[in-house]
Amino acid sequence: MPISPSSLAQLPIRRLGVDDLLACADLSENRGWPREEHKWGLLLAAGAGYGIDDPSGAGLITCSVVTSYGPGLAAIGMVLVAERYARQGVGRRLMEHVLAEAGETPLTLHATPYGQPLYEQLGFTETGRAEMVHGRFTFTAPAPAVPVRPATAEDLQAILRLDHEVFGLDRTHVITRLPAFADHLRVAEEDGEITGFAAAWPNMDTHVVGPLIARDAATAQALIASLAAATDRPLRTDIDVRHSALLSWVKENGLDSVAFNAVMVRSLPDLPGDWRRRFAPLTVAAG
Repeated sequence: MPISPSSLAQLPIRRLGVDDLLACADLSENRGWPREEHKWGLLLAAGAGYGIDDPSGAGLITCSVVTSYGPGLAAIGMVLVAERYARQGVGRRLMEHVLAEAGETPLTLHATPYGQPLYEQLGFTETGRAEMVHGRFTFTAPAPAVPVRPATAEDLQAILRLDHEVFGLDRTHVITRLPAFADHLRVAEEDGEITGFAAAWPNMDTHVVGPLIARDAATAQALIASLAAATDRPLRTDIDVRHSALLSWVKENGLDSVAFNAVMVRSLPDLPGDWRRRFAPLTVAAG
């Protein structure tokens, strides 16, 4: 039986944890998204989930996850509302709760065209765009001859230092999970210096390339080519549209444009760090 709007507004918002992984995946599926259980596991372990339970016991009405990078930034992702409760103000209520919990912390998110108007009403502004590309990598256009190798445990501190420098904030609690989360982790190394790194992690029948941090476009291309050679799955990644040379190159190699998302910020003029070396996020849900 449907819940009245007044009753809906009274349902408590609670913190979600890894025990809620399947309920979050069910909600993804309810909205026509892939279940993405592997990704949900990372987000709920590294971040803070929020949700409202359906009083009928039929899972979650809504959910989202926030990945904090300290007082300088937090990323909001996976904002979902069950189809039966869509367009009833549930998503706005959850977002307002998340904003209140964040306090003075600046926020970022990737918005679909559908969600962007709500986020604008809540004080977010567009600061950039990312293009999602997907397909089987064909190796049609050659990659530059930049040395790339599998990462080792000894590389972790250098990866963390480079990531902090490029991302602009400490995300140790996320990057240290990459070796277990990703199927493949590669570093570019020249003259004994790590100049880039990238991971490919499993998501349903695809490998997602991210994060992708590199000194320049040539290094980014070499990292992607190395990851593509290590898998027989299609690749997917979300590339900052300012990296037009990289986007052209991946499209020459069989990846097609799927969608565009707006990169939005709140209480911040732009994202920290160096966008010139930040080519793709770990996931749009966590930055």
